[in-house]
Amino acid sequence: MAAAVYRGPADLVVEQRPVPQPRPGEVLVEVEHCGICGSDLHLVLEGWGRPGSVEGHEYAGRVVAVGTDVVGVSIGDRVVGGPMPRCGRCRHCRAGRPSLCAERDTPGLAPWQGAFARFTSLPAAQALAVPDGLDLRAAALAEPLAVALHAIGQADLLGDERVLVFGAGPIGALATAALHAAGHNDVRVCEPSPLRQDLARRLGAAWVGGPDDLDIPSVADPGRVVDDPVDVVLECSGHSSAMEAGLAQLERGGRLVLVGAGMHFPTFDSNRIVLNELVITGAFTYDAGGFPTALDLLASGRLPLDVLVEPQDVALGGLLAAMRSLAGGETAGKVLVDPRLEVESDA
Repeated sequence: MAAAVYRGPADLVVEQRPVPQPRPGEVLVEVEHCGICGSDLHLVLEGWGRPGSVEGHEYAGRVVAVGTDVVGVSIGDRVVGGPMPRCGRCRHCRAGRPSLCAERDTPGLAPWQGAFARFTSLPAAQALAVPDGLDLRAAALAEPLAVALHAIGQADLLGDERVLVFGAGPIGALATAALHAAGHNDVRVCEPSPLRQDLARRLGAAWVGGPDDLDIPSVADPGRVVDDPVDVVLECSGHSSAMEAGLAQLERGGRLVLVGAGMHFPTFDSNRIVLNELVITGAFTYDAGGFPTALDLLASGRLPLDVLVEPQDVALGGLLAAMRSLAGGETAGKVLVDPRLEVESDA
């Protein structure tokens, strides 16, 4: 089968690899659509990945083979790749917070073959059924939508609170759309890319602007609150400057939720945090019931899927070029890879 193999920073090669054989308790899925995640950009373009690895974790497809001891999943079933198994024993798992599992692996370091390939195998319990009527292109959004919903949950929002989303990439766009669908009318977006600014407007953002449009109080005046502040900031870009600017936009008692990851770390004004009793927290992956909730929302018709997803899929051979386009802000919506397409030459 064809697979996009990571060799080094910005070095991705389509190779022929053996089709995985499902072990006992596993199923084999033919991947029809796999989204490009922001973490994939870090792993491939910035060199976070392991040479020889195959990435891709936002996928939907059909079961084509089952191993022994598989119950509840059959050949032909339409599925998404659900949450990675957790231990189920530690205090975090028992408390319903599997994202904090004490035995989890560091993302990108554990041996694993992802879905930037024609086929992938996974535990049967991880293969979640796609609701009737939901096409597989839309179903491939289940994982990033579950991430966005977890970030919103970490904000502990009240109905009338004001929200500012930093970054209108895939997670920021999905968070904006989900908030709008839930009836939050004052959702604002800060995004430097004109293409993504337009995307945010089409998703219902009440205000859209760039970093230069924000008022950043001086560290000499940490108690000053900006005019028209927000109660919650969802920082989805992973840029340190956005994290710092986000803190400065908060009302007293506000919450900053860090969602995006990066290797450039912020310098926070601790006096501002103290004087205004601000809360900073993180959001990693998804809630225990995140995938079913995301699939239900995708199937509800309340999200503008035609706006969120780019109209054309790319083949494995176009994956690296698509990643560069996303990283450069030249593509606005979620890009889906279809490994069944004829392999194209990469740019």
